[in-house]
Amino acid sequence: MNAALNHTHDAGARSWVATANTAGSDFPIQNLPYAVFRRTGSPEPFRGGVAIGNQVLDMAALSARQLLDGLALDAARAAARPALNDFFALGGAAWRALRHAVFALLRDDAPPATVHAVRECLVPQAEVEYTVPARIGDYTDFYTSIDHALNISRLMNPEGDVTPNFRWIPTAYHGRVSTIGISGQRFHRPMGQTMAPGARAPTYHACARLDYELELGIWIGEGNAAGEPIPLERAEEHIFGICLLNDWSARDIQFWEMAPLGPFLAKNFATTLSPWIVTMEALAPYRQAWTRPANEPQPLGYLDSHANRESGAIDIRLEVWLESEKARSDGSGPSRLSRTSFRHQYWSVAQMVAHHTVGGCSLNPGDLFGSGTISGPGPGEAGAIIELTRAAQDPVTLANGEQRGFLEDGDAVLLRGWCEKPGHARIGFGESRGMVLPAKG
Repeated sequence: MNAALNHTHDAGARSWVATANTAGSDFPIQNLPYAVFRRTGSPEPFRGGVAIGNQVLDMAALSARQLLDGLALDAARAAARPALNDFFALGGAAWRALRHAVFALLRDDAPPATVHAVRECLVPQAEVEYTVPARIGDYTDFYTSIDHALNISRLMNPEGDVTPNFRWIPTAYHGRVSTIGISGQRFHRPMGQTMAPGARAPTYHACARLDYELELGIWIGEGNAAGEPIPLERAEEHIFGICLLNDWSARDIQFWEMAPLGPFLAKNFATTLSPWIVTMEALAPYRQAWTRPANEPQPLGYLDSHANRESGAIDIRLEVWLESEKARSDGSGPSRLSRTSFRHQYWSVAQMVAHHTVGGCSLNPGDLFGSGTISGPGPGEAGAIIELTRAAQDPVTLANGEQRGFLEDGDAVLLRGWCEKPGHARIGFGESRGMVLPAKG
């Protein structure tokens, strides 16, 4: 596992960019995540950038100056393109070289001439817009939270359990790329078929049970050749980093259409990403032991290793917030719906990569995995509103008194994520925000 700590994780390190040192900042010098941006409304080309405080370090501007050399310069030039695929393809040594070089340029002990030159490469985040950071060739959505799976099963049967395969393999399906968007995405409530209880024929109408799914997006870096499985011990070498991901779901459509091949229209209308990708190296201080209870099936050999058990889990704190149209108009702001951590996930990111390729499938730079809905074991840790409200049987009350069983038109859902623990800097993921518009059908 890529869990080794180095000087870029030093909690005492400070940047000459003052906002990077502010308590609670998502983007201190220990983070340095990547996005693809341009100035809002400008004809500029999109290009890669690194977050530092409330600024974006422009990789195109940086690579044009004589501040980098060798592998770090090669990496910066690749990261300066309109999509990060070529940068992802360079692999871990290049990712590390650029992270360490940028860390040195932004550190508060950088020479004055360096500070002056780098300052000219900064763009305020308040002045930029983002796009999907890579050309996504393939998108695979996993189903890896046992708490979520049990909650859904028990909505239909109080004694229900997960499917027999859940405890043995990281299950997944291949999703749609064309409707993956960046934070700020707005989409129309989907249309589709549903079958009412006791009915003899389905009806076609707008989704009545619209839901969000709290997930993480896992970006593939280096790929593998077809027929060359990636062993678990090397799986994280193929992961560039992680973002927030909301895989919106039309539950009523989903329950009618999903047998026997799984979700289709219920999942292909919108998926919303946060713009910033936090690298696996930045997450190193927040690795935890990946455990499987003794009374549960233990993974088969190709999904088990000492390293995965020692540090396969990642403690990423996650929250879901909802802002209704009324709350937006009266300025009362969003209401928090739930809070959990990715550390509870039943399968690790390395196991997802290893299982995905064991049959001979090839991955490519820029491929995207969804972690599957992330729910925790306790109350208030549901990663979807269908769990939180028990399919609208127990509606949730927002801060302004409104209630929700499922999402209504005008609702905006915000996902937030961060890592923190004593002795280490807080690492933030920014925000994923998407809004529901009325159906067009």
